[in-house]
Amino acid sequence: MTRAWSTPTRDADLLWVGAFGVVFVLGLPLANWTGFLSDYYLNLFGKYLALAVLALGMDLIWGYTGVLSLGQAIFFGIGAYSIGMHMMLEGSGKGVYGEPVPDFMVWNQVYQLPLFWKPYKYVLFALASSVLLPAALAALIGLLTFRRRLRDTYFAILTQAIAFAVWLMLNRNEMRLGGTNGLTDFKSILGFSLSAPATLRALYTITALSLAAAFLLSRRLVRSKTGLVLQAIRDNERRLEFLGYDVSGYKILVFAISGALAGVSGLLYAPQVGIITPSQVGVLPSLEIVIWVAFGGRGTLWGALLGAISINWLRSVLTGSYPRLWPIILGSLFVTVILLFPQGLVGVGSRLGALLPGRAPSVRARAVPAHAEPPSERI
Repeated sequence: MTRAWSTPTRDADLLWVGAFGVVFVLGLPLANWTGFLSDYYLNLFGKYLALAVLALGMDLIWGYTGVLSLGQAIFFGIGAYSIGMHMMLEGSGKGVYGEPVPDFMVWNQVYQLPLFWKPYKYVLFALASSVLLPAALAALIGLLTFRRRLRDTYFAILTQAIAFAVWLMLNRNEMRLGGTNGLTDFKSILGFSLSAPATLRALYTITALSLAAAFLLSRRLVRSKTGLVLQAIRDNERRLEFLGYDVSGYKILVFAISGALAGVSGLLYAPQVGIITPSQVGVLPSLEIVIWVAFGGRGTLWGALLGAISINWLRSVLTGSYPRLWPIILGSLFVTVILLFPQGLVGVGSRLGALLPGRAPSVRARAVPAHAEPPSERI
């Protein structure tokens, strides 16, 4: 049997990006400014959009490259803790030695700022650390694993173990990062009060623009020659190695990019939520990121956005009424999608759209010569 060989049309993608810009970049801030949308719901949508950036990185490494990482929350946590440390110092009073010391350190009888905290007094260092540090850590992990040809289940288990180790470290007060309470009570950023409506609107707008930029950059990557190689790694890694490609180099590259996107997500998330704790960095948050992408439809980019926003919206709605049932509901959604709808919501939407009479398909088939073999039958 032959199967359709098609790709999403360029015009459809641009149309959706334009619609996203109108609704999320312009519409919601304007609705908040005119009083039709409360600060609470604008802040909630800002959190969803920040987490969607994290889902994009997961889709690049898993959906397009076929490498399942169960430690993406590590890189998210680095981004969030980096900007959180700066905001803590900005809102702290002078200590015994004339420099700002966070309250939780004073409560633990630490009156001198630890050495690794001192660079975070500068916002540019905090911003760079939020993006470059998770990218560098991801590249290092990739270098130590992919060069040794560690793949598939073994890589997933290793990243899960690293996430668990990082969670244990962050829970220790000796790390000087707030222990189990994490970093909280952020008061301002760049001198602007985080409780001011204008600051909330600015943070939301920056988050929406960052998500749009991350999506466009990811889209450009997956449609480039590098993106085709990444998809070939996903489909048949050993054949690509036989052809002489540096498979491990491509894996390290995309893993570093996904780490950077996770760091950007944490950077955008922490100021809007006002807290970052070890519970957001461990194994369970990493598993949830996988569920977002699977639920929306991996290997599509749009599916990652849809999965992250829809599941986090469901979390906000259901945890208020059924907090104990939420883990069961989340697990049931994941099992249902894997068994019945492996292509996620995006795949279901495409099938329903194709069934509508007179409806043009959302994908454009590539022209294949009549004498050519279908892709599914090629050796």
